[in-house]
Amino acid sequence: MKALLWIVLALAGLIAMAWIVELLIPREHVASRSARFAQAPEAIWQLLADYPGYPKWAPEVSGVKRLADRNGHPEWALEGKWPMPLEVEVAEPPRRMVTRIADPNMPFGGTWTWEIEPDGSGSRVTVTERGEIKVPLFRFMTRFLFGYASTLDTYLKAMGRPFSESVTPGPGGRGA
Repeated sequence: MKALLWIVLALAGLIAMAWIVELLIPREHVASRSARFAQAPEAIWQLLADYPGYPKWAPEVSGVKRLADRNGHPEWALEGKWPMPLEVEVAEPPRRMVTRIADPNMPFGGTWTWEIEPDGSGSRVTVTERGEIKVPLFRFMTRFLFGYASTLDTYLKAMGRPFSESVTPGPGGRGA
């Protein structure tokens, strides 16, 4: 019985420590990752701008539906593990796209800025997340378990698959 009490107290202490740490981690963050592709910027742009094609390559996206425009911008509903509406705030083919999570009630939000630059005979793609994690437990897990750039890396690697390329993400460009 005494051992069980110590286990419960230890768990309660860990939870209390985690909660305090969570509250000290900022809600907002910026993460940026970059990768080189053998494809021309136009090919990369076509992949990113083809939202109905996302289920073919994008991790955990099982479907996409076109929604009504928001603020005069296209909006798409991604379906899958993390369903969310995405507003395309900026589309400057073939070099820059900015998407925003369009549901303020989600536990996280923010933008992804995709920059596509010519790099030799291919392209360098940099994606920058300016995010907000509203739930303290999610902030703790992202900061200490997953890292802010893990989803960016996953998407950059997945973008290589339709081109039969193995992609190795690295630090983001231009101090983002």
